[in-house]
Amino acid sequence: MPDYPQSQLQKSKKPFSGQRGKIFYHSLIREFAVTGALVSSILLGIMVFTQLIRLLGESVSGLLAVEGVMALVGFTTLNYLPIVLSVGLYLSVLLTLTRSYRDSEMVVWFSSGIGLTRWVRPVMGFTIPVVCVIALLSFVLAPWAKQKAEEFKKQLDTRDDVAMAKPGVFRESNQSDRVFFLENINTKSSRVSNIFVQSVQNSKEGTMVAKEGLQETAANGDRFIVLLNGTRYEGVPGQNDYRIVEFERYSVRIESAEIKESQSDRKSLSTFQLLQNRTPGNISELAWRIGSPLSALILALLAIPLSFVNPRSGRSYNLIIAVVIYMVYNNLMGVTTTWLAQSKTSFMVGLWGVHAAMIILLVLLFYKRLSVYSWGRLIK
Repeated sequence: MPDYPQSQLQKSKKPFSGQRGKIFYHSLIREFAVTGALVSSILLGIMVFTQLIRLLGESVSGLLAVEGVMALVGFTTLNYLPIVLSVGLYLSVLLTLTRSYRDSEMVVWFSSGIGLTRWVRPVMGFTIPVVCVIALLSFVLAPWAKQKAEEFKKQLDTRDDVAMAKPGVFRESNQSDRVFFLENINTKSSRVSNIFVQSVQNSKEGTMVAKEGLQETAANGDRFIVLLNGTRYEGVPGQNDYRIVEFERYSVRIESAEIKESQSDRKSLSTFQLLQNRTPGNISELAWRIGSPLSALILALLAIPLSFVNPRSGRSYNLIIAVVIYMVYNNLMGVTTTWLAQSKTSFMVGLWGVHAAMIILLVLLFYKRLSVYSWGRLIK
């Protein structure tokens, strides 16, 4: 049984306060902040890189405009930032205290009258501001970012064929009945050059080519791309109805994309809207938003007893246990919110059940660590 200093279990004759207490408090806050910033930056970088690769893939396949990639990356980053900060907070406390155990700094602190429960105050001092930021993101900024992302995608989807065209790229129209190619587009003069259009009209396939063209808007608001001095090939080569027609001016109507009515994702609804319309789905989303900062607070406190390093169990054993606990906690939150959406459980049980279980686990882990110290004192 390890030999722990007696001051771990009882108050020192000279309580650790005053200037020494400030040194203890501020040194921990500083190390928590540095570690948390590093971990959160790494996680945020991985998340941004992953989203960028996914959106660039959609852009290459034609599902998303290039100019919309960076904006959607920003909205997505803001939407996932509460999770990144929560994980960063958890790991910052865990890694900092684990390093203190490995470097035997804990022995120094314990010998100075700092028991295990005295670590709660500096951890809370670092955690509460971060939890407030997570709450702000979860309740306000993340839903706003989700809503703006949906509006931006809808705006991109409703662009007409010419607006979606990219110079030097074959593009299919929104109605899938026309393929066109524009070598160059001059946005200032509304001129286009080297135009290729293949379309189906009256069950006949036709191909038009022209050296240049321009965009025009009719009095009724309809937009046209006008091909100048071009040629139209209609029909199948070799058949009697195959025709080649040269023209000086040929107008092709630009079809506007239809605005698709889609139901808003409840993740994009504001918290006030969720409270006003308390459907099972909205209640589950509300429970998730409440649970996001609450789980961050509980995880930060869980990191205190989980940071204990037992040399006989391996140097990374506590980190593996901590990761497993986080995964189980996060998955249970997802399961309970799904049950709430399906009306399989009540709001109070769905909201507080998992968090209450984790608080019980927190108390048990603290009790276990303090019990080990007590047995070490008795054996001594």
